[in-house]
Amino acid sequence: MYDLLVVGAGPYGLSIASHAAAAGLNLRVFGRPMASWRDHMPGGMFLKSEPWASNLSDPQGRWRLDVYCKEHGLTARHAEPIPVTAFAAYGLWFARHAVPEVDERTVIRVASGPGGFTALTEDGETVHARTVALAVGVMPFIEVPTALRGLHPALVTHSSHHSDLTPFRGKDVTVIGGGQAALETAALLAEQGTRVRVLARAEGLRWNDVPPPWERPWWQSVRSPHSGLGPGWRNWFYSERPGLFRRLPRQTRTRIAATALGPAGAWWVRDRVERAVELLPGHEVTAACAVPGGVRLDTVNREGTLRTLETEHVVAATGFRPRCDRMGMLAPELCGTLATLPDGSPATGRDFESSHPGLFLAGLVTASGFGPAMRFVHGATFTASTLVQGVRRRLRATPARGTVPVPGSGSRSVSPAPAPVSR
Repeated sequence: MYDLLVVGAGPYGLSIASHAAAAGLNLRVFGRPMASWRDHMPGGMFLKSEPWASNLSDPQGRWRLDVYCKEHGLTARHAEPIPVTAFAAYGLWFARHAVPEVDERTVIRVASGPGGFTALTEDGETVHARTVALAVGVMPFIEVPTALRGLHPALVTHSSHHSDLTPFRGKDVTVIGGGQAALETAALLAEQGTRVRVLARAEGLRWNDVPPPWERPWWQSVRSPHSGLGPGWRNWFYSERPGLFRRLPRQTRTRIAATALGPAGAWWVRDRVERAVELLPGHEVTAACAVPGGVRLDTVNREGTLRTLETEHVVAATGFRPRCDRMGMLAPELCGTLATLPDGSPATGRDFESSHPGLFLAGLVTASGFGPAMRFVHGATFTASTLVQGVRRRLRATPARGTVPVPGSGSRSVSPAPAPVSR
C-alpha cells in the first residue's frame, strides 16, 4: 500500500509529487503530464502569468522556469509572455528531473478502501493508498451557459476543447466570454482568417495594464508591490498569504473567490483583438437553437433590447466552476461525505485535507478556501509544501500495519516493501 497516491500531473500534481518524494513518502503519480496545457490550448497562445510567477515547485527550488529557459536558449523576462508550448515543455522537463516516474494512465474512480483508498485505472488496475491527493486541474469543471447546453458539439464547444483552431478558417465564429481565453482565442481565429466576434455580458471589456518595471524606486514598490497575481497589496495578499486568506470569514472568502481578478485580457493581446474582432459587450445569450448552417443566438443587452444573430459555430470561453458534484472520479459514497462551501466546492482544512480523512485536494477546487492564487500556477508552491505536511501528519496519526520507523525520521514510517498491486 502506498503512502500517497497523486491523481493528476499538471503543475499542482507534479509539484505535490516532488515535495512528497523529497519527504520520503512511498507514492504513485497518475496522469498525463501537463495534459491541459498540451491538449486543450491552441498553438500560438501565451501564458498570462509572469514567468517568475509560473514556477512549478520542488523543495530546493532547483527546477524553475528561468532555469529551463536558460538551458534551452529561451528568455524568461519580466513583462515578456512565455508561449504556452514552452511552458508545457517546461512542465515535462520538471517531471523528468523532480518527480518519480509518472504513470500516464487515467484514474477513473477513487473510493474508500481498507486502510485508506482504492483507485481504479482506465484499464482496470486497482491501486491501494493510505492517502490521496486529487490535483485534477480544471477540465472536470467546464462551465457552459445554460442556453447553449444540449446543442451538438459540431455547433457549440468550450474553449478548452480546442488544441487546433484551423478547422474554423474561413468560417463565422462567435466567442462567448470576456476573459483571456475568450479574447486570445478570438485573436487567433481572426489572424487565421476566421470571421469572429466576441459577445460578453460585461458592459465593457477589461484589459490588464502593462506591469510596472521590475526595478523601480522603493516608494513605488511600497505603494504597489509586485506579486504572483499582479501589482498591488490586495493581489500580494491573495498570492503570497493563502494561509491567512483561509482565516477570513467563509462568506468573505467565497465572495472574493468569485469576484477577485475577474475576466480581463492581457495587455499584449488588446491591439490584436480591437483591430480585427467585432466586439459586442453588454450582451447575454438568452436562447440558442440549431438552424441550417449553424446556430441562432437570441441575446439581450442591459437596456432590454433583443437581438438575434446567426453564426456557424459558438465557442464558449466561459471558464470553469469547481463543484463537488463534478468530481466524477470520486465514488458517490465518498463524494457524498464531503462537506461543501456555499458555492458547491469542497471545504478543506488548513492543509488541504477534505472532510474525509486522508483525501487531499489541490488547485482550482480549493480557491474558495485559499483564495484566487489557487486559480493560477503560482498557487502550486504554497499548496505542495502545505499539503505534503498535512499528508505526513495524517500518516503519523493513522500508522499502517506492518510499517517500521525510518532511522532519524522521528515518527515517520515507510512500508518495508512496495505493496502489491492487484488487477
